[in-house]
Parts: sequence; structure tokens; C-alpha cells
Amino acid sequence: MTATIRVAAAPISWGVCEVPGWGRVLDAATVLGEMAALGVQATELGPPGYLPRDPAALRELLGQYGLTLVGGFLAVVLHENQDNALKEAEESAALFAACGGDVLVLAAATGLDGYDDRPKLTDAEWATLVDTAGKIRGIAAAHGLRTVLHPHVGTHVEQRAEVERFLADSDLGLCLDTGHLMIGGTDPVELAQRYPERVGHVHLKDVREDLAAEVRAGRLGYTDAVGRGIYTPLGEGDVDVAAMVRSVQAAGYDGWYVLEQDTALGAESPDDLPRRDTERSLAHLAKIIDSH
Repeated sequence: MTATIRVAAAPISWGVCEVPGWGRVLDAATVLGEMAALGVQATELGPPGYLPRDPAALRELLGQYGLTLVGGFLAVVLHENQDNALKEAEESAALFAACGGDVLVLAAATGLDGYDDRPKLTDAEWATLVDTAGKIRGIAAAHGLRTVLHPHVGTHVEQRAEVERFLADSDLGLCLDTGHLMIGGTDPVELAQRYPERVGHVHLKDVREDLAAEVRAGRLGYTDAVGRGIYTPLGEGDVDVAAMVRSVQAAGYDGWYVLEQDTALGAESPDDLPRRDTERSLAHLAKIIDSH
């Protein structure tokens, strides 16, 4: 394995999320400062409004911490109101590109708050979803960005059958999010081995399979599962992170590995919990790199 692995972080690992009532949100100076102190050199943008939306202000803020921008996550309704989705994509793509980002991470939002409920789509709505994703790719490409579709719990591309259907109906690359795929019933290692050419971006997570099984079975809501610690530091859960990294590296992947451990901070959660968990993940990833 080559050691030229580019590692980035994301504000969600510090509990910063777009979902109303998700949890206590740490200020940007704390989050960015801790990323920099851990030796991380890049970040995804995080939810709308957390970091500046003005390109000059965002570049200046990130520059204060020696960070560059990977790109960002855009959860938008793709199966209806296409014009609205394209408008949101245009605004996000312009911002990402102006600040040096190179990837737009797209998720097929339901239109509901949070990620606990998913209305079923008709075939016509699914076709619109695929078409809208393709048009967003064109918008992003005009700004010099790549677009990847992120299979994500609580969106319309979550479960294994939906991931396979999207791969068949679209030629868009995927964000290989090891945690969300596993919770949705897809083995991320096996998926990467079958579709190496479709891996366009990587989010590294580790997951407790016992809680993931409860979410898949509908006995536990996703938000509650996050609160109960479904995501663990890398190497402490049930995802074979080492095998996944080896697989995509062997296939020629040279993009970012974004450390993401979706966290919700409660009132009693220590402020330094996200930093400590991210430090453990970085140490585990370093061992994987050093051993190959």
C-alpha cells in the first residue's frame, strides 16, 4: 500500500450536524483548532451556516488553522422540485470551488427533518432522483468539482437494494461511507471490491454491528443509535477498515479519506470527547498505513 494517503476530517465528528435538536454544538474555533492540533490538514464544510458561506471569509477562517477544504455534503431532495435542488447545488458548488474544494458529496434527502423516517418512492420519483443527480453532476463539473452520491441512513439511497439500484441506473461515483453502508445492510469492503471504479470519495467510520442490526430491524431509531454510540473510533467496531483501505488503494484510489464519526454531544458529554475519539481513529489509520 502506498503511504500517500490524504486524511481529512469533518465537523460531524465534533457533533456538528444539520438535524434540529441533534445535540450540543461546539464553536467553530474549537473544532477547527482541534483538527489542526491533531495534524489534520483538510476538512469538509459541515452543515449550512456553521462555517461562513462567503468564500473570502471561509478561506480566511480555514487559513487561520492551516486547513484546506475538501468539499462538502449536500443533502437535498432529488425526487421532486428539481429546480430547487439544482439551485442549491449551484450555490454549494460555487462555494466549494471558490475555496479550493474538489468534491460535492450528494445525498438523496427525504425532505423530512432528521434521518429516522423514509417515505417510499414511486418508480417515477426514483427516475427523477437519478435524473436530478446527473444534472447536479453537470453543475458541479462546470465549477471543476466531482460529484459522488452518498448512501446515507434516512435518505432514499440507504439500503443494499437501493445502493445496487442506483449503481445500475446511474454512472455517478459513490461516496464509500463505511458506516452508513454497513448500517444500511451493505458490506463496504465487498462493495469496494465489486465496484472499484465507482469509488469516488471515502468516509471512514467504524460501527457497532449490534446497534446497526437494531436500526436495520426498525427497533432503534438512527438518532437514538448515535446517542448510544453506534459509531466508534476506527478499529473499535465491526467494520474491517484495514481491508477496505487496502482494497481501494489497490484499485488506484487517490482521493481523500475523511474521518467521520457521527457524534451527538449531550449536556454531560465532555468537550474533549470528539478530539479524543478522532485521535484514536488517526492512530489506528496510521497503523494500517504503516503495516503495508
